[in-house]
Amino acid sequence: QLNVVETGGGLVQPGGSLRLSCTASASTLTLNRYFIGWFRQVPGKEREGVSCISASGDITNYADSVKGRFIISRDNAKNEVYLQMNRLEVEDTAVYYCVAEGYADYCSGSVFKASLTSWLDLGAWGQGTQVTVSS
Repeated sequence: QLNVVETGGGLVQPGGSLRLSCTASASTLTLNRYFIGWFRQVPGKEREGVSCISASGDITNYADSVKGRFIISRDNAKNEVYLQMNRLEVEDTAVYYCVAEGYADYCSGSVFKASLTSWLDLGAWGQGTQVTVSS
């Protein structure tokens, strides 16, 4: 059973940067054939999609709130997916989750924004990593 692990969270000042990483929980497992999504959640609010990437990396998508600031990428040789977060804002404070999904494309175009239920039902989720943006 595939499980994923997120690393790289922490405390950063507004305007700063962090890079989150997502990898499989065991070295014998591979993320290479999965779509990977990054979601975030703050207490009292619904989990929201931040970004996603296809297995080959040719499809990427971003929430409007992070476009131009965050970059998703993957290194299939290293079995890792990254979320580079630049120009961080206080509003980016949340627990960030990585999820791997291999059933269908819930990443392209407008599908990503409307597919939280699909990611929740079909994806393999990590435990999350806290990102706090504060001065």
